[in-house]
Amino acid sequence: MNEPSALWLLRHGQSEGNVVRDAAQGTELELLDIADRDMDVPLSALGREQATGFGRWLGRQPRSAQPDVVLSSPYCRAVQTAAATLDAAGLDLPTFRDERLRERELGILDLLTGRGIEARFPAEAERRRRLGKFYYRPPGGESWVDVALRLRSLRDSIAREHSGRRVLLVTHEVVIVVVRYLIDDLDEEETLRLNRQEPLANCSLTTYRMGDDARPVMERYGWSAPLEEEGTAVTEEPDAPVASR
Repeated sequence: MNEPSALWLLRHGQSEGNVVRDAAQGTELELLDIADRDMDVPLSALGREQATGFGRWLGRQPRSAQPDVVLSSPYCRAVQTAAATLDAAGLDLPTFRDERLRERELGILDLLTGRGIEARFPAEAERRRRLGKFYYRPPGGESWVDVALRLRSLRDSIAREHSGRRVLLVTHEVVIVVVRYLIDDLDEEETLRLNRQEPLANCSLTTYRMGDDARPVMERYGWSAPLEEEGTAVTEEPDAPVASR
């Protein structure tokens, strides 16, 4: 199969939703106070600074170390991250929105904290414990393996449409972890351990290059050095509800 010459994955900058979820940690809240639909939640002021800082760093790299094409989740926080990054980098690149890069859908559990899930949907909380979060699909939502199915399709599309190019994906934490699951042939336990032990910072970069055996080789995972070089604060607020951490 053809492959891009490089595949880079950038988590979006800190969003207003990240801030609210972080503030809910350790509280007795059952429902997060987020008025927007998840797909409409914008970047926070710091998130815009992070995207701009990453873009300034990217703009200083040689052209051979910059992307040829950008694919973005259609969610507002990812679209804003991609736009701010390219603007700060001074790069005029084709950017495509692809719904397969969207955040994992939580269905009836959307906006609920762990306490809220236990209080309002105890049967679902028990079902999740029994199945484990990798295979558990909340009503109206997606499991992690559902995300993997759409990312398998995306990977085929990238290989077909962007063979030999350097492709930047601007997306969400779970999506990046699941891409590692697919490319690095991880199993359920390894994937969940990675998510638990190595949370991805906002605007952190994960990179793959094409190896000599025509297979992608990971170079960096959750790399936040560009933000540190720019003197921009590094944050690790979760996208998922408090219970899923």
